[in-house]
Amino acid sequence: MFFQRTVIALSRRAPARALSVRPFSSSIIRANQNKWQPKQEGKILPFEEIKTEEDLIPPGAKPGTVPSDIEQATGLERLELIGKMQGIDIFDMRPLDASRKGTLDNPIIVNGAGDEQYAGCTGYPADSHHVNWLTVSRERPIERCLECGNVVKLNYIGPEEDPHAHDHDHGHHHPPYEEPKTFADYVKPEYWYR
Repeated sequence: MFFQRTVIALSRRAPARALSVRPFSSSIIRANQNKWQPKQEGKILPFEEIKTEEDLIPPGAKPGTVPSDIEQATGLERLELIGKMQGIDIFDMRPLDASRKGTLDNPIIVNGAGDEQYAGCTGYPADSHHVNWLTVSRERPIERCLECGNVVKLNYIGPEEDPHAHDHDHGHHHPPYEEPKTFADYVKPEYWYR
């Protein structure tokens, strides 16, 4: 309430000329306006021509219109939309093989580009139990469902170099990741499936 009274009192004392001057904030917006303009005018690049992150900057909507998803999406979302428009499933969202039960000798393969991947098991035959989420990683690529015994295995399809290898060059010192202990760590080694 005090602030409101102060603003009203100051506005009465201010000359009319000062109110018509453009505020500082709009000057910044006008100065940066050209920085965020799209590189291509209204053109959606085909999936094969996308090479850099700049290729994923959208053209934007025409002034006075509401932008569609493809006109405003950026980054991975834009890459996914462009891929879907051309019939390419960028993130391979197909369900896992549920026609059989995975075993240690013949596990269900889960593709993953990161250090860790999650897979949902609904049992065999499919939907015989609630979803149990299994975590497979590069250090522990095989995991078994506790309810039905289904076995899944990570097939790493990511880059060969370790993205965290350069952390020490930049002054970041992270302790090495330690796998948490589970009941399986206390079982006799001859029963392990690693």
